[in-house]
Amino acid sequence: MSTTPPVLAAELAQAWADIQRYHAELPDLAAPESLIGESSSACGAELSFERLLHEAVHGIAAARGVRDTSRAGRYHNRRFLAIAEEMGLDHSEEPHASSGFSLVTLNPEAKRRYRPTIERLQRALKAHTAATAADTKRSFRGPAARHGSSGGGVRVKAVCDCGRNVRVVPSVLAQAPIVCGGCMKPFRIPDVAIAAAS
Repeated sequence: MSTTPPVLAAELAQAWADIQRYHAELPDLAAPESLIGESSSACGAELSFERLLHEAVHGIAAARGVRDTSRAGRYHNRRFLAIAEEMGLDHSEEPHASSGFSLVTLNPEAKRRYRPTIERLQRALKAHTAATAADTKRSFRGPAARHGSSGGGVRVKAVCDCGRNVRVVPSVLAQAPIVCGGCMKPFRIPDVAIAAAS
């Protein structure tokens, strides 16, 4: 099995399609690769089928025109919870003070329904993690990894040798070089920025 991000993105897209078989109103996933390498404190610390189903709840809410979060998307309200329960997710406790009902877990019926999908996605994620773990010096993910990001992540300044700079999500830069059009050398995140963000 290939462990490149496009292959993992294809596995995520297939898992999303599996969810759509049970929830036809769920819109298509526009960019599955956007989930790779990003964490979300509201959705859990790592990418998993449970997180994908959580994102699908937001997709159904959007399709229905339901406002399921507040506080810039951090607080997941009871409308989110109602859709989550429809989709096989439970929340056993009172809402968290800052994230509401975001920490949902698969109920036993959903675990049975999606078992093949979960197993396939876990294999792909494990292979992807193994393939990228050896590159730890280049896989700095900055504040987005520590604090979570349900959006595009926290951008930091990346520079090239000619002095030009761009703002980029570190996990995006870690996936493949971004080359400067002026000097044709790759942008990099200065060590000082990495140290400051640690």
